[in-house]
Amino acid sequence: MELHTDTKIRVAVNTADMSWVASPVNGIDRKMLERYGDEIARATSLVRYAPDSSFTPHQHELGEEILVLDGVFQDEHGQYPAGTYLKNPPGSGHTPFTETGCTLFVKLRYLNPADDERVVVHTHSAEWYQGMVPGLTVMPLSTAGTTNTALVRWAPGTYFNPHRHFGGEEIFVVDGIFEDEHGRYPKGYWLRSPHMSAHKPFSVEGCTILVKTGHLLED
Repeated sequence: MELHTDTKIRVAVNTADMSWVASPVNGIDRKMLERYGDEIARATSLVRYAPDSSFTPHQHELGEEILVLDGVFQDEHGQYPAGTYLKNPPGSGHTPFTETGCTLFVKLRYLNPADDERVVVHTHSAEWYQGMVPGLTVMPLSTAGTTNTALVRWAPGTYFNPHRHFGGEEIFVVDGIFEDEHGRYPKGYWLRSPHMSAHKPFSVEGCTILVKTGHLLED
């Protein structure tokens, strides 16, 4: 399966307009945002677990990143309530499940094989740092090579400088409304901008976004 595989093309997807699609595992549904491959795929998805559901034991050959959007996600290593960011490095494995049910933003097979750090950040209690402009605060989540992942919080009426995305930029709107000169993106939007693309972002109402940069360098 190929979906939004050309990283040289800008993509904006409103996940609120998408229907949930059943996965091969009972009780687990998906909204596929990008995918290259079948069940073993480089992929970005929203994943919904019904209460008392579980996934089969598996390994992450090229890693996995998760942001828990609601509910409580679990595996044999711990419990991860809404707001938890997880990075499971290449070669790691687990058996995920949930008692309460949960919804996740998931990226599969995007990590460098040399990135061997497991990361767990409870974003509701972790520290925010002042960003590059007034009204902008940043919570770093993971850094490896040219790739950076962070939560970015915009106070109402915050405007950022025009800039280019070296290595591309990917955004998931966790809350509020994010904007730029190309459009308006409420909660649930997924955006991907190519290497060296440019924009001038802002937020009138305020928002929180998950941002990943530097991972879309052209070959």
